[in-house]
Amino acid sequence: TATAIITADGNGIISGVGSAVEEAEKLGLKVVDSIKEATLVEKGMPVMKLKGVPKQAAMAEDVLMGAMAKPSGIATEVKRFIENAANRPEIVCGAWKKMPYAMKDDIRQAVISGGAFPRITPDPLIYLDKNYTRFFGGIKETLDAVSHLNGHVRVIQVKGLFNDIASEAIEAAQTGASIIFIDSGKEEDITKVSEVLKSKDLRTNVKIAYGGGIRYWDIDRLKNMDVDILDIGTAILNADLLDMKFDVIKVE
Repeated sequence: TATAIITADGNGIISGVGSAVEEAEKLGLKVVDSIKEATLVEKGMPVMKLKGVPKQAAMAEDVLMGAMAKPSGIATEVKRFIENAANRPEIVCGAWKKMPYAMKDDIRQAVISGGAFPRITPDPLIYLDKNYTRFFGGIKETLDAVSHLNGHVRVIQVKGLFNDIASEAIEAAQTGASIIFIDSGKEEDITKVSEVLKSKDLRTNVKIAYGGGIRYWDIDRLKNMDVDILDIGTAILNADLLDMKFDVIKVE
């Protein structure tokens, strides 16, 4: 019987524990002890302790760390963004949908374990992206099409497809949008939208969200702008692995 231990080889937030436990059980290993999801660890801290025959332990080295290292790196990067933003603006990460289907659940969990939400709002929502506005032919037309769906936060993207982006924002706010998502990738559009909504006395009725190529060092600048939510994609999903070690510590 071999006893093995997985330890963290860096500092960060552990994620993917559930998947690792599931994979261990598939191999026939007994999970003697396991750290909890979203635990903050330091280098050298134990993550999981396992028992099984040597063949099972050898196979586990190729599987279990892979179930946790990347999700843990993502969770750690999420926490780093949140700490930099100091909770204003709020950090979300909805780009998990661009990842392979088999990874989506683990990535969503990693975002949550890091302290963010994998959608733009935790409330029931109707998310109307640029393709929906193209389907319906405009901002107002799109929001009118869902006006009968009560009890949902209405989120709509604006990017200047039908009018200048400030005019689209006014139209969205006046037609029932709860969150206006600026999807142009131009930071100056945050100021344009904010100023025009304030001038029409509409700013208090909506939240402003922004996304598009945001990097860690952009947060210092963006958090001084009038924006409520930042949707971070590639900069979080491209996070480095939280490295781990797998060691057999006893053979009986």
